[in-house]
Amino acid sequence: MAALAEKRAAFPEESADRKLAEELLDALRAKTSDGVGITRESYGAGESAALDLVEAKARALGLQTERDAGANLVVTLEGSEPELPFLACGSHLDSVPQGGNFDGAAGVIAGLAILAGFKAEGFRPRRTLKLYALRGEESARFGKAYLGSSALFGGLTPADLAVKDAQSGRTLAECMRDVGVAVDRVERAEPLLDAARVAAWVELHIEQGPVLVARNLPVGIVTGIRGNIRHRAVECSGEAGHSGAVPRWLRRDAVFATAELITHLDRHWRTLLERGRDVVVTSGVFGTDPQEHAIARIPGTVRFSFEVRSQNTETLEAFYDLFLSECALIGEERGVSFKLDRRLESTSATMDAGWVTRLKAAARGLGLPDEEIPSGAGHDAAVFANAGIPSAMIFVRNEHGSHNPKEAMEIDDFLAGIAVMRAAIRDAAQ
Repeated sequence: MAALAEKRAAFPEESADRKLAEELLDALRAKTSDGVGITRESYGAGESAALDLVEAKARALGLQTERDAGANLVVTLEGSEPELPFLACGSHLDSVPQGGNFDGAAGVIAGLAILAGFKAEGFRPRRTLKLYALRGEESARFGKAYLGSSALFGGLTPADLAVKDAQSGRTLAECMRDVGVAVDRVERAEPLLDAARVAAWVELHIEQGPVLVARNLPVGIVTGIRGNIRHRAVECSGEAGHSGAVPRWLRRDAVFATAELITHLDRHWRTLLERGRDVVVTSGVFGTDPQEHAIARIPGTVRFSFEVRSQNTETLEAFYDLFLSECALIGEERGVSFKLDRRLESTSATMDAGWVTRLKAAARGLGLPDEEIPSGAGHDAAVFANAGIPSAMIFVRNEHGSHNPKEAMEIDDFLAGIAVMRAAIRDAAQ
Protein backbone atom coordinates (compact mmCIF):
# COMPACT_ATOMS: atom_id res chain seq x y z
CA MET A 1 0.00 0.00 0.00
CA ALA A 2 3.06 2.27 0.08
CA ALA A 3 2.83 2.81 -3.66
CA LEU A 4 -0.80 3.81 -3.21
CA ALA A 5 0.14 6.38 -0.57
CA GLU A 6 2.74 7.91 -2.91
CA LYS A 7 0.18 8.14 -5.71
CA ARG A 8 -2.41 9.66 -3.39
CA ALA A 9 -0.01 12.43 -2.45
CA ALA A 10 -0.15 13.61 -6.06
CA PHE A 11 -3.90 14.33 -5.83
CA PRO A 12 -4.55 17.79 -4.41
CA GLU A 13 -8.27 17.10 -4.04
CA GLU A 14 -7.68 14.47 -1.34
CA SER A 15 -7.31 16.95 1.52
CA ALA A 16 -10.51 18.70 0.43
CA ASP A 17 -12.29 15.34 0.15
CA ARG A 18 -11.16 14.37 3.63
CA LYS A 19 -12.26 17.66 5.16
CA LEU A 20 -15.67 17.51 3.48
CA ALA A 21 -16.23 13.86 4.40
CA GLU A 22 -15.28 14.27 8.04
CA GLU A 23 -17.37 17.43 8.42
CA LEU A 24 -20.52 15.94 6.90
CA LEU A 25 -20.23 12.53 8.53
CA ASP A 26 -19.78 14.18 11.94
CA ALA A 27 -22.72 16.51 11.30
CA LEU A 28 -24.97 13.65 10.17
CA ARG A 29 -24.07 11.60 13.22
CA ALA A 30 -24.73 14.50 15.59
CA LYS A 31 -28.03 15.41 13.93
CA THR A 32 -29.51 11.92 13.58
CA SER A 33 -28.05 9.98 16.52
CA ASP A 34 -30.59 7.95 18.50
CA GLY A 35 -28.26 7.29 21.40
CA VAL A 36 -27.24 3.85 20.15
CA GLY A 37 -26.66 4.32 16.44
CA ILE A 38 -28.31 6.65 13.97
CA THR A 39 -31.91 6.64 12.75
CA ARG A 40 -32.99 8.36 9.56
CA GLU A 41 -36.51 7.09 8.91
CA SER A 42 -37.63 6.88 5.27
CA TYR A 43 -39.81 9.94 4.57
CA GLY A 44 -39.33 10.98 8.17
CA ALA A 45 -37.65 13.70 10.20
CA GLY A 46 -34.17 12.16 10.36
CA GLU A 47 -33.99 11.62 6.62
CA SER A 48 -35.22 15.18 5.97
CA ALA A 49 -32.64 16.60 8.38
CA ALA A 50 -29.90 14.71 6.54
CA LEU A 51 -31.01 16.07 3.16
CA ASP A 52 -31.06 19.59 4.59
CA LEU A 53 -27.50 19.23 5.88
CA VAL A 54 -26.16 18.02 2.55
CA GLU A 55 -28.07 20.67 0.62
CA ALA A 56 -26.72 23.49 2.79
CA LYS A 57 -23.18 22.26 2.25
CA ALA A 58 -23.68 21.93 -1.51
CA ARG A 59 -24.91 25.50 -1.72
CA ALA A 60 -21.98 26.71 0.36
CA LEU A 61 -19.70 25.04 -2.19
CA GLY A 62 -21.35 27.00 -5.01
CA LEU A 63 -23.39 24.16 -6.51
CA GLN A 64 -26.98 24.32 -7.76
CA THR A 65 -29.56 22.43 -5.68
CA GLU A 66 -33.24 21.56 -5.98
CA ARG A 67 -35.80 19.04 -4.73
CA ASP A 68 -37.37 16.96 -7.48
CA ALA A 69 -40.95 15.68 -7.64
CA GLY A 70 -39.92 12.70 -5.48
CA ALA A 71 -38.59 15.09 -2.79
CA ASN A 72 -35.07 13.83 -3.48
CA LEU A 73 -32.20 16.31 -3.26
CA VAL A 74 -30.56 16.95 -6.64
CA VAL A 75 -27.22 18.78 -6.83
CA THR A 76 -26.10 19.91 -10.30
CA LEU A 77 -22.84 20.84 -11.99
CA GLU A 78 -23.89 21.97 -15.45
CA GLY A 79 -21.88 20.71 -18.41
CA SER A 80 -20.80 22.62 -21.50
CA GLU A 81 -23.34 20.62 -23.56
CA PRO A 82 -26.35 20.42 -21.23
CA GLU A 83 -28.55 18.99 -23.98
CA LEU A 84 -26.65 15.68 -23.69
CA PRO A 85 -27.98 13.01 -21.33
CA PHE A 86 -26.47 13.69 -17.92
CA LEU A 87 -24.33 11.51 -15.68
CA ALA A 88 -25.95 10.78 -12.32
CA CYS A 89 -24.36 9.60 -9.11
CA GLY A 90 -25.40 9.32 -5.48
CA SER A 91 -27.10 7.03 -3.00
CA HIS A 92 -29.66 7.23 -0.18
CA LEU A 93 -29.78 9.06 3.15
CA ASP A 94 -32.34 7.03 5.10
CA SER A 95 -31.31 4.25 7.47
CA VAL A 96 -32.61 1.35 9.49
CA PRO A 97 -33.39 2.06 13.17
CA GLN A 98 -30.18 2.20 15.24
CA GLY A 99 -28.13 1.81 12.08
CA GLY A 100 -24.68 2.95 11.08
CA ASN A 101 -23.64 6.36 9.82
CA PHE A 102 -22.02 5.27 6.54
CA ASP A 103 -24.72 3.15 4.88
CA GLY A 104 -26.01 5.30 2.01
CA ALA A 105 -24.56 8.56 3.29
CA ALA A 106 -21.04 7.66 2.12
CA GLY A 107 -22.26 7.50 -1.48
CA VAL A 108 -23.98 10.88 -1.28
CA ILE A 109 -20.89 12.51 0.26
CA ALA A 110 -18.64 10.90 -2.39
CA GLY A 111 -20.76 12.40 -5.17
CA LEU A 112 -20.74 15.81 -3.51
CA ALA A 113 -16.94 15.67 -3.14
CA ILE A 114 -16.56 14.92 -6.85
CA LEU A 115 -18.86 17.71 -8.06
CA ALA A 116 -17.32 20.19 -5.62
CA GLY A 117 -13.81 19.15 -6.64
CA PHE A 118 -14.53 19.61 -10.34
CA LYS A 119 -16.01 23.05 -9.68
CA ALA A 120 -13.05 24.11 -7.52
CA GLU A 121 -10.49 23.09 -10.15
CA GLY A 122 -12.45 24.76 -12.95
CA PHE A 123 -13.18 21.50 -14.79
CA ARG A 124 -16.38 21.78 -16.79
CA PRO A 125 -17.51 18.45 -18.20
CA ARG A 126 -19.33 18.15 -21.50
CA ARG A 127 -22.14 16.27 -19.82
CA THR A 128 -24.00 17.76 -16.90
CA LEU A 129 -23.34 15.93 -13.63
CA LYS A 130 -26.14 15.40 -11.11
CA LEU A 131 -25.88 14.08 -7.58
CA TYR A 132 -29.01 12.43 -6.16
CA ALA A 133 -29.53 12.13 -2.42
CA LEU A 134 -32.39 9.65 -2.62
CA ARG A 135 -35.18 9.01 -0.14
CA GLY A 136 -36.59 5.72 1.03
CA GLU A 137 -34.06 3.07 -0.01
CA GLU A 138 -34.40 0.99 3.15
CA SER A 139 -37.28 -1.42 3.68
CA ALA A 140 -37.34 -1.08 7.47
CA ARG A 141 -40.30 1.29 7.73
CA PHE A 142 -42.66 0.12 4.97
CA GLY A 143 -41.35 -3.36 4.11
CA LYS A 144 -40.42 -2.49 0.53
CA ALA A 145 -36.99 -1.27 -0.55
CA TYR A 146 -36.08 1.29 -3.23
CA LEU A 147 -39.14 3.46 -2.65
CA GLY A 148 -37.51 6.72 -3.74
CA SER A 149 -35.82 5.40 -6.87
CA SER A 150 -38.84 3.27 -7.81
CA ALA A 151 -41.04 6.37 -7.63
CA LEU A 152 -38.68 8.10 -10.06
CA PHE A 153 -39.48 5.52 -12.73
CA GLY A 154 -43.19 4.96 -12.06
CA GLY A 155 -42.56 1.73 -10.17
CA LEU A 156 -44.85 2.10 -7.13
CA THR A 157 -48.38 0.69 -7.03
CA PRO A 158 -51.46 1.83 -5.11
CA ALA A 159 -50.90 -1.18 -2.84
CA ASP A 160 -47.37 0.02 -2.10
CA LEU A 161 -48.63 3.50 -1.25
CA ALA A 162 -51.30 2.08 1.07
CA VAL A 163 -48.82 0.18 3.27
CA LYS A 164 -48.77 1.53 6.83
CA ASP A 165 -45.87 2.29 9.10
CA ALA A 166 -46.24 -0.15 11.99
CA GLN A 167 -45.35 2.49 14.59
CA SER A 168 -47.53 5.43 13.54
CA GLY A 169 -50.20 3.69 11.44
CA ARG A 170 -49.71 6.29 8.68
CA THR A 171 -49.54 5.18 5.06
CA LEU A 172 -46.56 5.55 2.76
CA ALA A 173 -48.59 7.98 0.65
CA GLU A 174 -49.26 10.20 3.68
CA CYS A 175 -45.61 10.19 4.74
CA MET A 176 -44.49 10.95 1.19
CA ARG A 177 -46.91 13.85 0.96
CA ASP A 178 -45.57 15.26 4.24
CA VAL A 179 -42.12 15.79 2.72
CA GLY A 180 -43.28 17.18 -0.61
CA VAL A 181 -43.53 14.18 -2.93
CA ALA A 182 -45.92 14.65 -5.87
CA VAL A 183 -48.02 11.72 -4.67
CA ASP A 184 -50.73 12.15 -7.33
CA ARG A 185 -48.11 11.54 -10.03
CA VAL A 186 -46.66 8.58 -8.13
CA GLU A 187 -50.17 7.06 -7.76
CA ARG A 188 -50.60 7.27 -11.55
CA ALA A 189 -47.26 5.43 -12.00
CA GLU A 190 -46.05 8.48 -13.89
CA PRO A 191 -42.23 8.56 -14.19
CA LEU A 192 -40.77 11.54 -12.36
CA LEU A 193 -37.51 11.20 -14.28
CA ASP A 194 -37.05 10.42 -17.99
CA ALA A 195 -34.66 7.48 -18.10
CA ALA A 196 -33.56 8.52 -21.61
CA ARG A 197 -32.10 11.70 -20.11
CA VAL A 198 -29.70 9.73 -17.88
CA ALA A 199 -26.48 8.56 -19.51
CA ALA A 200 -25.39 6.47 -16.51
CA TRP A 201 -25.81 5.96 -12.77
CA VAL A 202 -22.72 5.52 -10.57
CA GLU A 203 -23.06 4.67 -6.87
CA LEU A 204 -20.46 4.30 -4.14
CA HIS A 205 -21.48 2.30 -1.08
CA ILE A 206 -19.87 0.58 1.85
CA GLU A 207 -19.72 -3.17 1.45
CA GLN A 208 -22.28 -4.65 3.82
CA GLY A 209 -20.56 -8.01 4.03
CA PRO A 210 -17.08 -9.22 5.02
CA VAL A 211 -15.42 -9.97 1.66
CA LEU A 212 -13.21 -6.88 1.22
CA VAL A 213 -12.13 -7.05 4.86
CA ALA A 214 -11.26 -10.75 4.48
CA ARG A 215 -9.30 -10.08 1.29
CA ASN A 216 -7.62 -6.96 2.71
CA LEU A 217 -8.85 -4.77 -0.17
CA PRO A 218 -9.87 -1.10 0.21
CA VAL A 219 -12.35 -1.09 -2.69
CA GLY A 220 -14.17 -3.46 -5.03
CA ILE A 221 -16.00 -3.13 -8.35
CA VAL A 222 -19.57 -4.47 -8.22
CA THR A 223 -20.72 -6.80 -10.99
CA GLY A 224 -24.35 -7.43 -9.99
CA ILE A 225 -26.99 -7.01 -7.30
CA ARG A 226 -29.19 -9.70 -5.80
CA GLY A 227 -32.94 -9.39 -6.12
CA ASN A 228 -35.31 -10.67 -3.45
CA ILE A 229 -38.79 -11.99 -2.70
CA ARG A 230 -40.19 -11.21 0.75
CA HIS A 231 -43.14 -11.53 3.05
CA ARG A 232 -43.14 -9.16 6.01
CA ALA A 233 -45.48 -11.44 7.95
CA VAL A 234 -46.29 -15.14 7.56
CA GLU A 235 -48.68 -16.51 10.17
CA CYS A 236 -48.74 -20.17 11.14
CA SER A 237 -52.05 -20.98 12.85
CA GLY A 238 -52.52 -24.17 14.81
CA GLU A 239 -54.33 -24.76 18.09
CA ALA A 240 -53.32 -23.69 21.60
CA GLY A 241 -53.48 -26.26 24.37
CA HIS A 242 -52.04 -27.46 27.68
CA SER A 243 -48.43 -28.61 27.30
CA GLY A 244 -48.93 -31.62 29.57
CA ALA A 245 -52.37 -32.75 28.49
CA VAL A 246 -52.19 -33.00 24.68
CA PRO A 247 -50.15 -35.90 23.18
CA ARG A 248 -48.00 -35.38 20.10
CA TRP A 249 -50.41 -37.10 17.69
CA LEU A 250 -53.22 -34.71 18.63
CA ARG A 251 -51.16 -31.53 18.66
CA ARG A 252 -51.38 -28.69 16.15
CA ASP A 253 -48.25 -26.95 17.41
CA ALA A 254 -47.43 -23.79 15.44
CA VAL A 255 -43.83 -23.59 16.73
CA PHE A 256 -42.89 -27.15 15.78
CA ALA A 257 -44.56 -26.72 12.39
CA THR A 258 -42.72 -23.48 11.68
CA ALA A 259 -39.43 -24.92 12.93
CA GLU A 260 -39.88 -27.85 10.53
CA LEU A 261 -40.56 -25.42 7.69
CA ILE A 262 -37.38 -23.45 8.39
CA THR A 263 -35.35 -26.68 8.67
CA HIS A 264 -36.65 -27.89 5.29
CA LEU A 265 -35.87 -24.52 3.69
CA ASP A 266 -32.33 -24.72 5.05
CA ARG A 267 -31.89 -28.13 3.42
CA HIS A 268 -33.14 -26.82 0.08
CA TRP A 269 -30.76 -23.85 0.43
CA ARG A 270 -27.78 -26.14 1.02
CA THR A 271 -28.73 -28.29 -1.99
CA LEU A 272 -28.92 -25.28 -4.30
CA LEU A 273 -25.54 -24.03 -3.07
CA GLU A 274 -24.04 -27.46 -3.79
CA ARG A 275 -25.37 -27.11 -7.35
CA GLY A 276 -23.62 -23.76 -7.76
CA ARG A 277 -26.71 -21.55 -7.41
CA ASP A 278 -26.49 -18.07 -5.86
CA VAL A 279 -29.06 -17.86 -3.04
CA VAL A 280 -29.43 -16.67 0.56
CA VAL A 281 -32.47 -17.23 2.82
CA THR A 282 -33.44 -15.40 6.01
CA SER A 283 -36.22 -15.26 8.58
CA GLY A 284 -35.31 -12.12 10.49
CA VAL A 285 -38.57 -11.67 12.45
CA PHE A 286 -39.84 -14.69 14.37
CA GLY A 287 -41.97 -15.23 17.45
CA THR A 288 -45.07 -16.13 19.39
CA ASP A 289 -47.40 -13.50 20.81
CA PRO A 290 -45.96 -12.24 24.15
CA GLN A 291 -49.48 -11.42 25.32
CA GLU A 292 -50.46 -15.09 25.31
CA HIS A 293 -47.41 -17.34 25.21
CA ALA A 294 -46.38 -19.32 28.27
CA ILE A 295 -44.08 -22.21 29.20
CA ALA A 296 -47.04 -24.52 29.78
CA ARG A 297 -48.99 -23.53 26.66
CA ILE A 298 -48.80 -25.21 23.26
CA PRO A 299 -48.45 -22.22 20.91
CA GLY A 300 -51.36 -21.79 18.55
CA THR A 301 -49.82 -19.00 16.48
CA VAL A 302 -46.34 -18.08 15.23
CA ARG A 303 -45.53 -15.08 13.08
CA PHE A 304 -42.34 -14.77 11.07
CA SER A 305 -40.84 -13.03 8.06
CA PHE A 306 -39.49 -14.70 4.93
CA GLU A 307 -36.86 -13.49 2.50
CA VAL A 308 -34.92 -15.15 -0.31
CA ARG A 309 -32.27 -13.35 -2.39
CA SER A 310 -30.41 -14.28 -5.57
CA GLN A 311 -28.75 -12.68 -8.56
CA ASN A 312 -30.76 -15.08 -10.72
CA THR A 313 -34.51 -14.55 -11.18
CA GLU A 314 -35.10 -18.22 -12.04
CA THR A 315 -33.44 -19.29 -8.78
CA LEU A 316 -35.55 -16.80 -6.82
CA GLU A 317 -38.79 -18.11 -8.25
CA ALA A 318 -37.73 -21.74 -7.86
CA PHE A 319 -36.95 -21.28 -4.18
CA TYR A 320 -40.18 -19.36 -3.62
CA ASP A 321 -42.09 -22.27 -5.16
CA LEU A 322 -40.31 -24.62 -2.74
CA PHE A 323 -41.36 -22.35 0.13
CA LEU A 324 -45.02 -22.47 -0.91
CA SER A 325 -44.88 -26.25 -1.38
CA GLU A 326 -43.36 -26.78 2.04
CA CYS A 327 -46.02 -24.56 3.65
CA ALA A 328 -48.73 -26.73 2.07
CA LEU A 329 -47.12 -30.08 2.94
CA ILE A 330 -46.23 -29.21 6.54
CA GLY A 331 -49.62 -27.59 7.03
CA GLU A 332 -51.37 -30.80 6.00
CA GLU A 333 -49.09 -33.08 8.04
CA ARG A 334 -49.24 -31.04 11.25
CA GLY A 335 -52.79 -29.70 11.05
CA VAL A 336 -51.77 -26.06 10.75
CA SER A 337 -52.20 -23.38 8.11
CA PHE A 338 -49.76 -20.78 6.80
CA LYS A 339 -51.22 -17.40 5.88
CA LEU A 340 -49.00 -15.08 3.84
CA ASP A 341 -49.28 -11.31 3.59
CA ARG A 342 -48.55 -9.47 0.32
CA ARG A 343 -45.56 -10.70 -1.67
CA LEU A 344 -42.87 -8.02 -2.03
CA GLU A 345 -40.09 -8.29 -4.56
CA SER A 346 -37.05 -6.48 -5.89
CA THR A 347 -35.54 -7.43 -9.23
CA SER A 348 -31.91 -8.50 -9.52
CA ALA A 349 -29.62 -6.40 -11.70
CA THR A 350 -26.41 -6.69 -13.69
CA MET A 351 -23.99 -3.78 -13.71
CA ASP A 352 -23.03 -2.33 -17.09
CA ALA A 353 -19.98 -4.14 -18.53
CA GLY A 354 -18.53 -0.96 -20.03
CA TRP A 355 -18.69 0.85 -16.71
CA VAL A 356 -17.22 -2.13 -14.86
CA THR A 357 -14.27 -1.96 -17.28
CA ARG A 358 -13.97 1.81 -16.81
CA LEU A 359 -13.96 1.55 -13.01
CA LYS A 360 -11.42 -1.27 -13.06
CA ALA A 361 -9.14 0.79 -15.30
CA ALA A 362 -9.53 3.80 -12.99
CA ALA A 363 -8.58 1.66 -9.99
CA ARG A 364 -5.49 0.26 -11.72
CA GLY A 365 -4.46 3.76 -12.78
CA LEU A 366 -4.48 4.80 -9.13
CA GLY A 367 -2.44 1.81 -8.02
CA LEU A 368 -5.47 0.17 -6.45
CA PRO A 369 -6.67 -3.43 -6.84
CA ASP A 370 -9.53 -3.88 -9.30
CA GLU A 371 -11.30 -6.81 -7.62
CA GLU A 372 -14.76 -7.66 -8.94
CA ILE A 373 -17.40 -8.43 -6.31
CA PRO A 374 -21.14 -9.22 -6.42
CA SER A 375 -23.51 -7.37 -4.09
CA GLY A 376 -25.58 -9.50 -1.77
CA ALA A 377 -27.42 -6.45 -0.46
CA GLY A 378 -29.82 -4.39 -2.56
CA HIS A 379 -29.08 -0.88 -3.80
CA ASP A 380 -30.81 1.86 -5.79
CA ALA A 381 -28.41 1.05 -8.64
CA ALA A 382 -30.59 -2.01 -9.32
CA VAL A 383 -33.59 0.22 -10.05
CA PHE A 384 -31.60 2.46 -12.40
CA ALA A 385 -30.17 -0.58 -14.19
CA ASN A 386 -33.60 -2.15 -14.65
CA ALA A 387 -34.87 1.17 -16.02
CA GLY A 388 -32.40 0.69 -18.88
CA ILE A 389 -29.74 3.07 -17.53
CA PRO A 390 -26.11 1.86 -17.62
CA SER A 391 -25.26 1.48 -13.93
CA ALA A 392 -22.16 0.85 -11.88
CA MET A 393 -21.12 0.55 -8.25
CA ILE A 394 -17.97 0.85 -6.15
CA PHE A 395 -17.76 -0.87 -2.77
CA VAL A 396 -15.62 0.49 0.05
CA ARG A 397 -14.24 -1.81 2.73
CA ASN A 398 -16.24 -1.70 5.95
CA GLU A 399 -15.82 -3.79 9.09
CA HIS A 400 -18.58 -5.27 11.27
CA GLY A 401 -21.18 -5.45 8.50
CA SER A 402 -23.99 -2.93 8.12
CA HIS A 403 -27.45 -2.07 9.45
CA ASN A 404 -25.85 -1.76 12.88
CA PRO A 405 -24.04 1.01 14.81
CA LYS A 406 -20.66 -0.71 14.48
CA GLU A 407 -20.08 0.07 10.79
CA ALA A 408 -16.38 0.93 10.52
CA MET A 409 -15.36 2.45 7.20
CA GLU A 410 -11.83 3.88 7.31
CA ILE A 411 -11.57 7.37 5.83
CA ASP A 412 -8.52 6.38 3.74
CA ASP A 413 -10.51 3.58 2.10
CA PHE A 414 -13.32 6.04 1.45
CA LEU A 415 -10.91 8.49 -0.20
CA ALA A 416 -9.64 5.65 -2.40
CA GLY A 417 -13.22 4.92 -3.49
CA ILE A 418 -13.84 8.59 -4.25
CA ALA A 419 -10.65 8.72 -6.32
CA VAL A 420 -11.73 5.73 -8.44
CA MET A 421 -15.20 7.18 -8.94
CA ARG A 422 -13.82 10.64 -9.80
CA ALA A 423 -11.43 9.25 -12.42
CA ALA A 424 -14.17 7.16 -14.07
CA ILE A 425 -16.70 10.01 -14.13
CA ARG A 426 -14.11 12.44 -15.48
CA ASP A 427 -13.36 9.99 -18.29
CA ALA A 428 -17.05 9.51 -19.15
CA ALA A 429 -18.01 13.19 -18.87
CA GLN A 430 -15.42 14.75 -21.17
